[in-house]
Amino acid sequence: MKAVVMAGGEGTRLRPMTANQPKPLLPVVNRPIMEHVLRLLKRHGFDETVVTVQFLATLIRNYFGDGEELGMHLHYVAEEVPLGTAGSVKNGEEHLRGAPFIVISGDALTDIDLTDMVRFHRENGAMVTIGLKRVPNPLEFGIIIVDDDGRVQRFLEKPTWGQVFSDTVNTGIYIMEPEVLDHVAAGEVVDWSGDVFPELLRAGESLYGYIADGYWEDVGTHESYLRAQADVLSGKVDVEIDGFEMSPGVWVAEGAEVDPEAELKGPLYIGDYAKVEGGAELREFTVLGSNAVVRPEAFLHRAVVHDNVYIGASANLRGCVIGKNTDVMSGARIEEGAVIGEECVIESEAYLSSDVKVYPFKTIEAGAVVNTDVIWESRGQSTLFGPRGVSGLINVEITPELVVRLASAYATTLKKGTVVATSRDVSRAARTLKRAVISALTASAIDVRDLEAVALPVARFHTSQNGIGGGIALRTTPGDPQSIDIVFLDERGADLSPAAQRKLERVFSRGEFRRAFPGEIAELSFPSRGTENYAHDLIRHIDITGVEEAGLKVVVDCAGGTGSLILPTLLGRVKADVLTVNNRLDEASPTDTLAKQMRDLQRLGELVSSSRADFGVRFDPVAERLSLVDETGALVDNERALLVVLDLVTAERKGGRVALPVTTTRVAEQVANAHGAQVEWTPTATDELTKAAMADDIVFAADGRGGFVLPEFSRTSDGIAAFVRLVGLVARTKLSLSQIDQRIPEAHLLRRSVPTPWAVKGSVMRSVVEAAGDREIDTTDGVRVIEPSGAWALVLPDTAEAVTHLWAEAADSDTAQRLLEEWAGVVENAEG
Repeated sequence: MKAVVMAGGEGTRLRPMTANQPKPLLPVVNRPIMEHVLRLLKRHGFDETVVTVQFLATLIRNYFGDGEELGMHLHYVAEEVPLGTAGSVKNGEEHLRGAPFIVISGDALTDIDLTDMVRFHRENGAMVTIGLKRVPNPLEFGIIIVDDDGRVQRFLEKPTWGQVFSDTVNTGIYIMEPEVLDHVAAGEVVDWSGDVFPELLRAGESLYGYIADGYWEDVGTHESYLRAQADVLSGKVDVEIDGFEMSPGVWVAEGAEVDPEAELKGPLYIGDYAKVEGGAELREFTVLGSNAVVRPEAFLHRAVVHDNVYIGASANLRGCVIGKNTDVMSGARIEEGAVIGEECVIESEAYLSSDVKVYPFKTIEAGAVVNTDVIWESRGQSTLFGPRGVSGLINVEITPELVVRLASAYATTLKKGTVVATSRDVSRAARTLKRAVISALTASAIDVRDLEAVALPVARFHTSQNGIGGGIALRTTPGDPQSIDIVFLDERGADLSPAAQRKLERVFSRGEFRRAFPGEIAELSFPSRGTENYAHDLIRHIDITGVEEAGLKVVVDCAGGTGSLILPTLLGRVKADVLTVNNRLDEASPTDTLAKQMRDLQRLGELVSSSRADFGVRFDPVAERLSLVDETGALVDNERALLVVLDLVTAERKGGRVALPVTTTRVAEQVANAHGAQVEWTPTATDELTKAAMADDIVFAADGRGGFVLPEFSRTSDGIAAFVRLVGLVARTKLSLSQIDQRIPEAHLLRRSVPTPWAVKGSVMRSVVEAAGDREIDTTDGVRVIEPSGAWALVLPDTAEAVTHLWAEAADSDTAQRLLEEWAGVVENAEG
């Protein structure tokens, strides 16, 4: 006996899950519903099956092929237009001649005993046997009443409650004799229940109803879809679960990684190669698809997560469905009945209320509260670029495919034949993605000089040399080993200007990428002596006179990063006694976490103190920034380090201007003025500081986060140059860092961040200006309100996250704290 699986339905009630895939391919415990149906047929001996397809038929064909993997023979019959339940079977008549056949839906989950149903059909000599099931709510199904022998007496398709005369409904599973097809007109829309069966009943043909005892669920609504998952996990339906039972009710598929610190409360299912990190909590009836990732502190309860989904830290999912390839970022909350289509991005702290439907390819903004369906609106990222270039989670937001498109867009903004320098940090992710960058550039007629793994200041230096038109550097995001930054450089080695960023974004969003003709494919070269040239130029421009005579002793921590590649070339020329630690490339720790940074700095302080060194320096992993330890082994925090270096530079230069962001303590102004220098206050963005440092009379710039700009050598942040400059300054000053620190007034600058939804950021800033009243305000960046006493508070919306940052400075900490509280209250009240 052959089988017919009806797989042509669109599943409109299940949208957005079925917006881009046919209903039979919806996964139930990580297997398509239709695969469960085919396995049931195989178990009951139905090896040869006709599959009727119509909506997105190619996807079904591609998934199941000829059925060989299931041990079956599948024949596909496609409908050009919908032909109804009977018309679609008639369409495959050539495969069904000469023997009875069974018809079954490809989108209903069941374990009905088909062998016993065949027996019933044969014993009664039926022309048609209809599979029946008793259900509590028969409104959505065809009702059928049978006599004591099982012979059909009456039926009604999808009644109202006033028409209900039985709880026995049609499951859509039929066993038929081949002559039934003679009652179906070819090429016309014909239904079994509405057209064929009433005709057969009037003609007195033998129609029987087989009341099944097994499980049957028509997966036609979101509620029934979630219910089907729970029923499989609870053992109510006899289907094969792919995996092993790690503990009672906790099913784990091959290759899945579950941290011992994760909390699992079954029944639940974790798909193949999924990853559940420590601190995550998975509760009853949760299903994770293949390659899904669940980060620490995430909470999932009755959530169905499809393949390749990323669930960020502290996300909260309850009774919802997440479509494949979707990213749910940290802190997002998705409530009961919500359905997220495939390839969406739910940004951090977003809230999706109950029963909201988000259609495929949509982005929900960080901090947004969504109460209505998102169907037509599509908000891409407001900007590709953040404060560190283009940043995102590795292989979640930043994939090789995205990198190719980004590099292609960058190449399109340049002339053919332009030379671009590429570089990376020590991480494997950066190495892998840089290869994608190189392929895209050379395919776009851009010559590439690959510097391989180098310190970021070296990459900037090389990019600024004659003949180079730009650069792309890849590095692990500071403090986040799961993420990566793609830093695009201009011909000066500086980050792209906002105008150049917008130009690149326009090309990227339109997908208008230039491709080289075969004869124009560009070259890839590996320049030699790049590090030596950098070191030579650095020593030529930075004053190190007096270092040898002073007999300085310094401890340098390279943090296992690319700074270790420059030191062997550089230290011999500096002529100080230098002890280096972590002077190696550490792929396992390509970025600084706060814990690692503090541990290394404590160790650095111990080494400085025990070796009686003059000071210690720790580079970040790309040597762009540095941290200082004084001769006693005490850490000089970033704010004090800025003041110390500022004091040394301006004391020696005795004039000029220094560029500092508006978030810097005003003690810096006192320090600079004491030595005849003036401060130019700049916005906090990196490119703004770089732009200010381009002026001829700028003698120093710093960002207050360990980044120092020495204009005599480079106009961009350079930790290595800052180290060499500091060695020379300390040698000639003949004062220790602690002595310099002690002569600088104490600063009382406090900071706080307040969560602020994107939608209210504008109104928050308006409220700040209104609350300032008659007080002086400065709008260099954000709004800085200056009190008559000279104390000040700065309110600055974050450009990349749904938060507002606040700074307050006063003559003492208590006043600064009161000022901070006052303006935090203004921001919080404006949100309400």
